[in-house]
Amino acid sequence: MLDLKSIEKASHRLKGVAHRTPFSYAPLLSEMSGYEVYLKKENLQRTGAFKLRGAFNKIATLIEEGKRGGVVAASAGNHAQGVAFSAKYFKIDATIIMPESTPLTKVQGVKDLGAEVILHGANYDEAYGYATQFATEHHKDFVHPFTDDEVMAGQGTVAIEMLEEQRDLDAIIVPVGGGGLISGIGVAIKVINPNVKLIGIASLGASAMKNSFDHGKAESTKSVRTIADGIAVRDASPITLEYILKTVDRIELVCEDEIASAVLFLLEKQKLLVEGAGAVGVAALIHNKLGLPKGSKIGIVLSGGNIDVTMLSLIIEKGLVKSSRKMKLSVILMDKPGALMHFTELLSEVGANIVQIGYDRTSIDLEFGDAVVSVDLETKGVDHQDEVRAILTKNGFEFKEAR
Repeated sequence: MLDLKSIEKASHRLKGVAHRTPFSYAPLLSEMSGYEVYLKKENLQRTGAFKLRGAFNKIATLIEEGKRGGVVAASAGNHAQGVAFSAKYFKIDATIIMPESTPLTKVQGVKDLGAEVILHGANYDEAYGYATQFATEHHKDFVHPFTDDEVMAGQGTVAIEMLEEQRDLDAIIVPVGGGGLISGIGVAIKVINPNVKLIGIASLGASAMKNSFDHGKAESTKSVRTIADGIAVRDASPITLEYILKTVDRIELVCEDEIASAVLFLLEKQKLLVEGAGAVGVAALIHNKLGLPKGSKIGIVLSGGNIDVTMLSLIIEKGLVKSSRKMKLSVILMDKPGALMHFTELLSEVGANIVQIGYDRTSIDLEFGDAVVSVDLETKGVDHQDEVRAILTKNGFEFKEAR
């Protein structure tokens, strides 16, 4: 049963294994939002995410019961690493079923922790189905990423640490996917300090738990599509939903652009590398979706930091464009000597720095005698970009902007 006593037992098991991650004041976010903001930095946890807590507590419980036959899990991310680390710690076998599309770096990361990896299925749901079958056939214990009381108890230790350091919090903001983390946190805080508001944040592209919360019953979505892969859950769990309905005050949604801007903000302004799922709480904060009284003292859980470098690069690129610090143009020139020089001189006049340029005179979309220049510019904001547009228009250039 998931209760405060089981969460306190989990906290005891995790001592010396899981890091007591920093829970620190964020002055810039506080000034921006009008709240008193503290960040729980589970992105700095061992294996890079809170998932270690639940996986370790579950496996520790199995060991206490004398079950050393090995464990199985289905995951392409943080849960896989948490299970692999914990199995290695207790010197038992771990088999992780990962979708066939899992990036090689994630596969290797789990193998480096000593687990056997089996690639199966086109997506998580197919991998999950095979994993449960594999566990039954091989008489191993399946470690579910969220619908398990011992897993949720491990995740709930996050709340104990937060409230030990800041007992007078007005609200805690938590990412929501399958609901294991917010269930554990909810059960803990409603006993320790029931006055604390608990707000879940889900991705608009993975809204199953938000829909289920609003309608009071477990629902599924046809598909999920989000950069917050740690909370990309298609089917809401009736088990976690039951805890959520009892302990959570609200669930809000954030869109992809809001998540990306939060990842970039945390990297640039807070010097914290946080994955999409871990950044949704900050996304809700900076886009004014919390609806709390100004001056409220809030804790935001940064649930993990295991972001794919390709995705991070894309987020940075798009973020620079959206914040008007980068401009992508396709410009039609006459294909003659000096035309390109004239174009670049105009950019120089307004202080726009060229960081990438391409020249194409053979495209079938072009008129004879024309060429198209694709150029990426470093710019200094909206007004500076307006200067670039104005000087190109004044000099008769046709151009398009990429967004």
